[in-house]
Amino acid sequence: MANNQPTSQPPPGERPGVRAQTAPGRWDGVAVMPYKQSADAPFRDVTRQVLFADSNLACEWRYFEVDEGGYSTLERHEHVHAVMIHRGKGQCLVGSAISDVAAGDLVFIPPMTWHQFRANRDDYLGFLCVVNAARDRPQMPQPDDLAALRRDPEVARFIRIGAEPA
Repeated sequence: MANNQPTSQPPPGERPGVRAQTAPGRWDGVAVMPYKQSADAPFRDVTRQVLFADSNLACEWRYFEVDEGGYSTLERHEHVHAVMIHRGKGQCLVGSAISDVAAGDLVFIPPMTWHQFRANRDDYLGFLCVVNAARDRPQMPQPDDLAALRRDPEVARFIRIGAEPA
């Protein structure tokens, strides 16, 4: 016999049903937060929104927005990222490959792969990201890692680690 009653209650902050888009890259009831809480992870002009983080999911679905000329932290993790560009244009580094990205593009980031997103100077870059709910902390590049990345002149020009002029 079918039972239309929910089997569990959503965790605090989650609610069943639709969350309307209130503006491009903004949704009803979803807080826009700082990208990172720590000053030791350099980035510029990025916000973060957690769209879904229900305890019944094995993943977390997030939205990041990089303002014009901004960039995410250069980092790697043991977990994977599945990314869809939602709006705007920019570039991303995945390993040693630098790619132009725009709305609708998909980006897969394997485990332990250096990655960074940048918005174009005349645009912004908004992207949806799915990661494991239980995941490791980001690893920042150490001097030897940076030296290895910078052996490729294109990668050396691309990466941002917080010491660049505004």
